[in-house]
Amino acid sequence: MKPEIHKILVPIDFSDYSKNALNYAVDFAKLFNAELFLIYVVEPVIYPPDFSMGQVAVPTVDLEMDKRAKEELENLAKKQIPQKLKTKIIVKTGKPFLEIIETATEMDADLIIIATHGHTGVEHILFGSTAEKVVRRAPCPVFTLREPMKGFKYNKG
Repeated sequence: MKPEIHKILVPIDFSDYSKNALNYAVDFAKLFNAELFLIYVVEPVIYPPDFSMGQVAVPTVDLEMDKRAKEELENLAKKQIPQKLKTKIIVKTGKPFLEIIETATEMDADLIIIATHGHTGVEHILFGSTAEKVVRRAPCPVFTLREPMKGFKYNKG
């Protein structure tokens, strides 16, 4: 009996790592006839404090970022995902790992396929890993990919 996978969430940050993870996700979606959900999370732009107002997020900048991110995700989907696969684009604003987890919960995702960037040492201690935080808190299984990718050959096209 094979597992039932209907909805696959793929976080994208436009790095080569996340684009490679999308290639894996396309093959999984074909195999299970699943729908792909691509998510990009815009981190809010916070400007330095003005003495009278404290830190201020500027909504118009965030709106422009949302619009550009949506366009870029749509272009990426057109290039890398066959038209026969159902695909949805999601753009959210906030902390990436929290938005990914919340979206997976809301959409009742069956699987998250996410790339790790392989940070080590001080960089990992300072920033942690979005993928690691997603793995720890996700409401569904998480398939993590790290470069160089081994053990699974995906089709480029």
